[in-house]
Amino acid sequence: MRNSIQLVGFVMVLQGISGAIDHLAVQPFMGILLNLFNRVVIPRVDLLADHALFANLGLALLGLVVMAAAERPQPS
Repeated sequence: MRNSIQLVGFVMVLQGISGAIDHLAVQPFMGILLNLFNRVVIPRVDLLADHALFANLGLALLGLVVMAAAERPQPS
């Protein structure tokens, strides 16, 4: 279970970084998967649409938090 949560966090990080790159320039590879958040979610939420770069970087940061939380040792 921990590995699947880390995988979700890793995908979030990749999508956030890819969306930020796509916002600044053009993302040349795996655009359908990596820019899903950037091209589907952000335009539909007005607050995020106004600050797309920060939303993408926030997604990357949230992915790092998810990965760190999944790595945290369980109490015995």
